[in-house]
Amino acid sequence: MQYLTIALAKGRLAEQAVDLLEAAGTDCRVVKEKSRKLILEDEQAGLRFILAKPADVPTYVDYGAADIGIVGKDTLLEEGRSLYEVLNLGFGSCRMCVCGPQELSGRMDYLPNKRVATKYPRIARAYFESKRRESVEIIRLNGSVELAPLVGLAEVIVDIVESGRTLQENGLVVLETIAQISARLVVNRVSMKMKAERISNLIEAVRSQLNNVPEHSAGKDNL
Repeated sequence: MQYLTIALAKGRLAEQAVDLLEAAGTDCRVVKEKSRKLILEDEQAGLRFILAKPADVPTYVDYGAADIGIVGKDTLLEEGRSLYEVLNLGFGSCRMCVCGPQELSGRMDYLPNKRVATKYPRIARAYFESKRRESVEIIRLNGSVELAPLVGLAEVIVDIVESGRTLQENGLVVLETIAQISARLVVNRVSMKMKAERISNLIEAVRSQLNNVPEHSAGKDNL
């Protein structure tokens, strides 16, 4: 049997993705079973689910190990893979922002030779070089990037902002918004042709479900 393989980002995003897929008529019982397996197959439905780290989902889809992926827009921007981005799923909403001390608010243009700390070097560099026409030094961090301005490692940071509470507690504010972020459904380019009917049916079912959810908002991408 030819499986339709769906890559999910492990964690809360996967849970929300499964809820949406089920509401759209896709049987996801195998994903809900208690298991440490990373590949879950439903032979009767012809479905295979891959549970991966969020940053790896675009890679699996790009190389054809998965036909479809559900992952955050931040990951897609950072990875820069050649995929069909088909639907904005609306959940997992947040913002990608430039943040820093309050005294820099409205004064970004007057700060020369910026150092930018971030977990998202590709996004940060693209924003400053393409949008702001500035050359900056990117400092990649893997942990709490909010620490960087506090110890003088960088003047500003680029990071995901949800409630803004962590920024506030560390004396930082949002200086500029780079992009609105939410979960997206992406498809492998070859799979879109080879498994066109199954993939199109799934996409239309999900789209129909989204159209029936009043609070769903597509959001706008600025990068």
